[in-house]
Amino acid sequence: MAEGAVVGIPDERRNEVPKAFVVPTPDAEPGVDVTEDGIREFFLDNVAAYKHPRKVEFIDGLPRTTSGKIQKYKL
Repeated sequence: MAEGAVVGIPDERRNEVPKAFVVPTPDAEPGVDVTEDGIREFFLDNVAAYKHPRKVEFIDGLPRTTSGKIQKYKL
């Protein structure tokens, strides 16, 4: 299993586009492809086209508050 967050990043043409930050884990479920192509395929199957992330970045951990919420502004 992996965890992640999607945030908006500045774009000249559209003003803002989605970017996905993914934290891969070694205990990924069988059949789940935690690669950039696998992430994009997941979005193609499950999310509207305008919400597809234009970029995917793999990071070591997501910044969190003391209560466990993801601090998207730090991404």
